[in-house]
Amino acid sequence: MTEQELAGSGLRTFFRIVEKWQMSPEQQSSLLGCEDPRTLDSWRRGDCAGVPDVVLIRISYVLGIYKALHTIFPNELQADGWIMRPNSAPLFAGRPAIDLVAEEGIDGLAAVRKYLDAQLV
Repeated sequence: MTEQELAGSGLRTFFRIVEKWQMSPEQQSSLLGCEDPRTLDSWRRGDCAGVPDVVLIRISYVLGIYKALHTIFPNELQADGWIMRPNSAPLFAGRPAIDLVAEEGIDGLAAVRKYLDAQLV
């Protein structure tokens, strides 16, 4: 699989996940670290040429978070709604996980993934 095919597959999966998570375009941009709305629209349309490696890393975190949530929660609606709901765990301080990711970018994605992976043990 070429890098462009990998990027295309990853982005298609990413957009399906964030649709289930009911994320705004701004939140989607935040997850991908994409500041240009035109770039996000281009990726959504399938133009995957030149997708930076850091975006693929972010997508990998999103896929891991999605999988962990669907392992932890047997109910699909509960799993898909988790990232947007306030959370009382110390890491989140009463805020939704999406807020942590929006503020801390890739480090926030890594922290959420690590938190969820610890819940699986």
